[in-house]
Amino acid sequence: MPKNKGKIHIYTGDGKGKTTASLGLAIRAVGSGLKVGIIYFDKGGDYYNERKILDQLKGQGLEYIAFGKPRMTGKQGFRFKNESADLQEASRALDQAQVWMQSDFDILILDEINTTVKTGLLELKDFIHLIKQKPDHLELILTGRYCTPEIMELGDLITEMKMIKHYLSTGLPARPGIEF
Repeated sequence: MPKNKGKIHIYTGDGKGKTTASLGLAIRAVGSGLKVGIIYFDKGGDYYNERKILDQLKGQGLEYIAFGKPRMTGKQGFRFKNESADLQEASRALDQAQVWMQSDFDILILDEINTTVKTGLLELKDFIHLIKQKPDHLELILTGRYCTPEIMELGDLITEMKMIKHYLSTGLPARPGIEF
């Protein structure tokens, strides 16, 4: 990747496709010989099926680490309430992002980092501090709903996924291979 060309991409909004867009970019980049790192914020658990494919790409130009305590709680549904372990995991993810940002990645994807500020897992000032440490060559991808105006101001490419209609509103549960 040419030096001094790295940009900041933001995929946000209430619509489906933010993580999916970043993963498509990751696959394209690995296919082009670039080195990609993905850090999942607040996405612990083993029910994210894309990781089965990402596991096959590990060591071939792609690395990822998932942080967060599982949120899916079986028949009880999704756990919204933050616990102290969730805060610790978010802090660990931020620390890992700082390390990888200074590593030899061409692209670093911070999946769901925008949401962690809104939900109180990270402080906005710490997120801004992280972004400002971005090396010139690094392409930085930030995903998640609720991207703040302060973060948007730092972005070079911002895509807002807008929900027009979604079948989940009819009561259909999230489906493996489609939503996760």
